[in-house]
Amino acid sequence: MTAPRVPGAQLRHGRVSLALSFFIQGAVFALLVTRIPAIQDRYGISDGLLPVFLAAVPVLAGVGSVVTEQLVKRVRPGRVLRAVQPVVCLALAAVGSVGSMAQAAVALAVFGLTVGALDASMNMLGVSLQRAYGRSIMLGFHAAYSLGGIVGASLAWAGAHWKLSLALLYGPVVAALVPLTLLVGRWFVDRGREAQGDSEEGTAGAVVPLAMRLLVPLCLVMAFAYIGDSTVSNWSAKYLQDVLGSSEQLATVPYNVYMVTTLLGRVVGDLGVRRFGAVAVVRAGAVVAAGGFAVVAAAPVAWAGMAGFTLLGFGLSVLVPQTFAAAGRYAFERHGPEAADMAVARLNIFNYVGFLIGSPLVGALGDVWSYRGAMLVPMALVLVTLVYARSFGAPAARYGDGHERPRTADVG
Repeated sequence: MTAPRVPGAQLRHGRVSLALSFFIQGAVFALLVTRIPAIQDRYGISDGLLPVFLAAVPVLAGVGSVVTEQLVKRVRPGRVLRAVQPVVCLALAAVGSVGSMAQAAVALAVFGLTVGALDASMNMLGVSLQRAYGRSIMLGFHAAYSLGGIVGASLAWAGAHWKLSLALLYGPVVAALVPLTLLVGRWFVDRGREAQGDSEEGTAGAVVPLAMRLLVPLCLVMAFAYIGDSTVSNWSAKYLQDVLGSSEQLATVPYNVYMVTTLLGRVVGDLGVRRFGAVAVVRAGAVVAAGGFAVVAAAPVAWAGMAGFTLLGFGLSVLVPQTFAAAGRYAFERHGPEAADMAVARLNIFNYVGFLIGSPLVGALGDVWSYRGAMLVPMALVLVTLVYARSFGAPAARYGDGHERPRTADVG
């Protein structure tokens, strides 16, 4: 089964616009999560209530992803993305400017629901564009997300350094990003649907049911990758300071290093997939990530621990983008583009499952055992990826191995 041809210039515009969308989302999400202590202080959220607020966002994001799976049977994924990304940005501004805890809870709920729809529709478009290109480009989109995360975290640091209120930090950023989201949305390419016309009514009934059990290996890899990622984001600073005896200032460095190496890994990852194939890249990423956790667990001093977190960034960087690509490719080859969208939406739920499990799991193990020992658990989970690595191979068409020509000419 092949996708309709789309002009090369249109694909290039779609690729750039989608990369900008990933960048914007990376910046917005980083601005939220890096200022959680400030949000807690502004609205007087107690330490006991804070985990409820934090857990509600990924839970609602999972709901948003489920809703999107049904919605894209009738509406193009690009239209969903165009609609929800400005709302996500506005929800961020509301989190920083509303007047009460209840209103902040509503704003976070809106953020969670729409960010689930955004993540799902964004990755649907990424998978379909990769299919149209005929070679691996998915890692590049996630590299743009990582770059946006670095920019967002840097803006959050500047806001904290200059003691800006959340409203003053978020307001100008959102005022700049909302028009940009509306602009870039004009050039999204919906898996060649331009060749099929705007009407999608009646297509839902033609979709062959997608067996969830066949996606289980990829769902597990997605969840385990995010358990590893949430371990770094939530525990790297505490680990360096409490276990390895670093200064408070040095303890802030590992996550920044992790973000940078994640970006670098994704920048070069597509080249690796094209040269060696997705299966080899995923295996290498799992081994490097597991090695990073092992170094962190055994590190005698803070600088050795930082080296481990550096390896983690390189290793984990390739797993999530390739998991989305593999799920979409598998479903498309068997059932068509609508099934590919369903697969991406279902897989996206396990992003949030891993995020919800990772931090409490490591914290509980650290309390009852040791934080060094706790680092071995995500290491073992990441290594499970090796068992399922064959799931990343293309079932019918091969992508990124140098043996297939792009389906569209003059694609840059």
